[in-house]
Amino acid sequence: MPKNPIKWLYPGMRVKRWLFTSLLGVVIVGVGAVLTAEPYSFVSAFGVVWILCGLILIVMGVGKMIVSLLTLFLPKGERELVNILYQRRYLERGPKIVAIGGGHGLSHLIFGLKEYTSNITAIVTVADSGGSSGRLREEFNIVAPGDIRNCLVALADAPALMGELFQFRFSKDSELKGHNFGNLFLTAMVQLTNGDFERAVKETSKVLAIRGKVVPSTVSNVHLVAEYWDGTKTEGEAAIPNSNSRIKRLSLTPQEVYPTKDALAAIDEADIIILGPGSLYTSVIPNLIIQGMDEAIARAYAFKIYVCNVMTQHGETDGYSASDHVKAIIEHSQAGVMDACLINNAEAPTDALGRYKNEASFPVKADTERIRAMGYKVVATDLLGVTDYVRHDSKKLINELIKLIETHRVIKR
Repeated sequence: MPKNPIKWLYPGMRVKRWLFTSLLGVVIVGVGAVLTAEPYSFVSAFGVVWILCGLILIVMGVGKMIVSLLTLFLPKGERELVNILYQRRYLERGPKIVAIGGGHGLSHLIFGLKEYTSNITAIVTVADSGGSSGRLREEFNIVAPGDIRNCLVALADAPALMGELFQFRFSKDSELKGHNFGNLFLTAMVQLTNGDFERAVKETSKVLAIRGKVVPSTVSNVHLVAEYWDGTKTEGEAAIPNSNSRIKRLSLTPQEVYPTKDALAAIDEADIIILGPGSLYTSVIPNLIIQGMDEAIARAYAFKIYVCNVMTQHGETDGYSASDHVKAIIEHSQAGVMDACLINNAEAPTDALGRYKNEASFPVKADTERIRAMGYKVVATDLLGVTDYVRHDSKKLINELIKLIETHRVIKR
């Protein structure tokens, strides 16, 4: 606020005109009150009109003055005010949704869901061992920041440029080649918080003004271990996809790994829990094999939905149908971690699928009856989006999730 109150009346402040409008309204109301008094009863009806006109000017002047004052403090003016009211009044009354996974699948999901509710908690795997995350893990002995970064950016209400900054990747000509700025920022924040990764994520959430919460599934520096049907084993998330043999069992090293308190609290309070979409063995299941995580999900009051992938992933889910995905999740956790399964049943164009043949990736078969026989509800519908990739269409997926949520939970706004 200016130290000199007179400055509020300077030209261009958009306060003076509405202050005078309000004062004029007060004067008109006063005149109307006089005209309706006993000595002037013959013009009482005319006085009532004056009073009404004066009240309209007062309300308009005061309302516009409040908006003008807020405009001074809000960087985006009235539009920002509308966004704040929308978030506070509408989105904060939405259901409490917990989304569990990792990779691009989870970040795309919560990006769409944040326009439905601001009560989102993304529980994110931290077992990534490749690329920038892997290099930072080795050098600084921290959990993988990459998937956390993607989810923070997805939920950000900060200006778009801030999101672009956190996703900026340094060029190959730099000594920082391959690193994302967001990964480096999180790593620096961990150092500033004396190695407290959870606090580092919370402080970064404030910087990006995120809508909802992002929490790591664990803060233990874990690595994935895959055992294959041929008896061999591989350690490290980046090395797990194996075209020579199917994955038999996934585990963590060290084994004594526990969920974060924030993750367990979010699961306990959730109305809806969503697993996936994302890589089955390197994004979804790693969260479920943390000790106590599957028990927490199974006993939660929430309605639990698994979003099955559109395409198989070479080296992870070759030849898998939708029921194979469900079976793998249950074998690594327990039956109570899901209530329903959402599956795509639309056929992708032949030319689009042709690009995937070289990657040995094919559409996931929607064998709905097998899943129903396992005791789960199934919604099979068109979720397909075809651009450069064959994947879930974000709008279709969010719309179907909302339908499923509101069918099984009465959501009051």
